[in-house]
Amino acid sequence: MSQITITAEKIHQMEVNYRRNLINDLPSFKSPHLIGTVNTKGITNLSIFNSIVHIGANPPLLGFILRPLTVERHTYENIKTCGYFTINSVTEQLMERAHACSGKYPKGVSEFIMTGIKPAYSKIQPAPYVEESPIQIALKIEEEQAIKSNDTRLIVGRIVEIRIEKEMLSPKGYIDVSKHKILTGRGLDQYFTVAKGKRLARITKDSCLLI
Repeated sequence: MSQITITAEKIHQMEVNYRRNLINDLPSFKSPHLIGTVNTKGITNLSIFNSIVHIGANPPLLGFILRPLTVERHTYENIKTCGYFTINSVTEQLMERAHACSGKYPKGVSEFIMTGIKPAYSKIQPAPYVEESPIQIALKIEEEQAIKSNDTRLIVGRIVEIRIEKEMLSPKGYIDVSKHKILTGRGLDQYFTVAKGKRLARITKDSCLLI
């Protein structure tokens, strides 16, 4: 196996697109999700993110990384004014339309309309779901944390509703993402379907002593 070493200095000197592709690919697989929001005029917005993270289960919190506010960020503006957003899994059937949500659409133009993705709504919060998504999560913004290193923000939301296809959910609360061909991804533009994985036993204090 042949290995190369890339120093911080070399990274700094890289052509911008090459560096973006390299650094985005380093963490390996990250699942793409569609974040749905709505503004105070009722105009919907849909953006694709691959930075969704688990924050905690009690209370149930998820977060995502928002890029610097050097340009208009319609998702952020809508969350700040409306207070709610949805996170929706992306399937193979949704792939091309979901990827098209990364385009730079003018303010006031809904990605739902431009990409042909159909919204769905809840009675308990105003942000739109993606109707075709088998896992739909509604959240209320809980807090945001500034990341000073690169001027990004961690947006944290508290889960207020989950909609999920019944056959995906096990009696123990596990979710089988191999059903409905839910996607994972690499970098900014490569997508893969997920195969059924292998679940290992939880490592406890007693089992650690046996290793």
